[in-house]
Amino acid sequence: MTSQNSDRLHHLGLSGMATALERQRGLPTFMGLGFDERLATLIDAERSAREDRRLKRILKLARLKVQAMPEDIDFRNGRGLDRTMVADLLTCDWVERGRNGIITGPCGAGKTWLTCALAMQAARNGLPVLYHRISLLLEAMVLAHQDGSISKLRATLAKAKLLILDDFGLARLSPRGKLDLLEILDARVGAQSTIIAGQLPFQDWHDHIDEPALADAILDRIMHSSFRLELTGESMRRLRSGA
Repeated sequence: MTSQNSDRLHHLGLSGMATALERQRGLPTFMGLGFDERLATLIDAERSAREDRRLKRILKLARLKVQAMPEDIDFRNGRGLDRTMVADLLTCDWVERGRNGIITGPCGAGKTWLTCALAMQAARNGLPVLYHRISLLLEAMVLAHQDGSISKLRATLAKAKLLILDDFGLARLSPRGKLDLLEILDARVGAQSTIIAGQLPFQDWHDHIDEPALADAILDRIMHSSFRLELTGESMRRLRSGA
């Protein structure tokens, strides 16, 4: 009978519950539980299995550069990280409300790692996330304009509740790239969150865009209801390697 029930649960798409039922078979701990208690454990198992599958789906689509875990964030002195502020960010309330983020700092300061840790937390909360190096994304958009797939790419970006645009400032923005970046940010204002991260100090972003009207428009969109983090200190890569 247990085997038949397990097969039926799998057929109904309740694989987490079916697996838990199979594991319970013959275990004295579970045999001594009442019906309601055993049912509760099966329901919890199904819920956990579904949450795990959902997280795996989100992370597969997200393509995060690193699988950074929020609980591993390094708060050592001199990094410019405030525990209270980070704890607030890890609630993901800012993502739910469509706020943006700006993270800057020198090479190796941990900008990419931190953005991926925030994205990981959002994914754990069931929120779709997406990571892109900004130069590669804008190159992809150029090709998408040419082959007619730009609407599909825009739709993919729009599905992300949190979009990370990394390495801002490493490459010059083309005229087409500036317009595409403005379009991306404008479509997300107030509804979806974007983090832009890069080595270039924020005060130099306007000059980097190098076109006053577009620079004003782009910075206005990203600064809309945004938090800012400026990382400092030694290279985290060097510290982790022990060099």
